[in-house]
Amino acid sequence: RHVVHRLERFLNTLGTIAIVSPLLGLLGTVFGMISMFFAVMVSGVGDPLKMAGGIGEALVCTASGLVVAIPAYFFHRYFRGRVSDLVIDMEVQVIALIDELAVVADAAPVRSAG
Repeated sequence: RHVVHRLERFLNTLGTIAIVSPLLGLLGTVFGMISMFFAVMVSGVGDPLKMAGGIGEALVCTASGLVVAIPAYFFHRYFRGRVSDLVIDMEVQVIALIDELAVVADAAPVRSAG
């Protein structure tokens, strides 16, 4: 159990990064759209350059969130699978060791007191 705990110690962090980064990208997208609407409110719809800055900011935030989230999610799933495989391998080895110890204990001569 201690080894499994050590193997899984950073998986929660990696999973949190994978889950939170798209949300942060979405938050940046909302801020970019708010910036664009404020630009439209100040200068009117006639200035597309003012609108483009907010839209560009929104798209960069969305892309940044996805660029972080996709590899983080991939590696989280990969390492979680590796930990599961290692745990199963350790369980097989422990069962084999216990079986071997049981055979050795059954074959040991009984000592009499005296």
